[in-house]
Amino acid sequence: MTWLILGLVLWSAGHFLKPALPDLRARMGGAGKGVAALLIVGGLVLMVLGYRAAPVDQVYDTPGWARHLNNLLMLVAVYLFAVSGAKSRLHRHLRHPMLTGALVWSVAHLIVNGDAASIVLFGGIGLWALAEMVVINRRAPDWTPPPPRPVAVEIRALVITLVVYGVIAALHVWIGPSPFS
Repeated sequence: MTWLILGLVLWSAGHFLKPALPDLRARMGGAGKGVAALLIVGGLVLMVLGYRAAPVDQVYDTPGWARHLNNLLMLVAVYLFAVSGAKSRLHRHLRHPMLTGALVWSVAHLIVNGDAASIVLFGGIGLWALAEMVVINRRAPDWTPPPPRPVAVEIRALVITLVVYGVIAALHVWIGPSPFS
């Protein structure tokens, strides 16, 4: 579990570097992006290794219907990621679609995973997403929504959502756990 927690710390540090310490990141110049990327990738590797190595200590049981809710929430989470990239119409009403997507992703996984390592991993990423929103909002309280985009952008975001969701589902079926069984 130590590697998992260390991974979460590195992941969070890499992501917080710009919003929490923008002056430090600016003084680092181009190297600042590299440092952030190394922290994030290193954190991701440690989270995967730590999660896979953690013992399965069940904290709570999940009901059978939970996987259906998980699948629906995952579709919403992937759509929120697409909204962030495409700056679609929903982005005009939601300041942090990518972080909201990460939060929905973490909640979806907590609904179907009741073991201690899952609570640490998915709960930790959910807390990171919430904290990141707070830091960003405090640093820049004024927010101007992006300008309206054509309907084609919305359609593209929906298509991207379905394709990415299909890829994620296929990967889960291939390497496990399957979201459909």
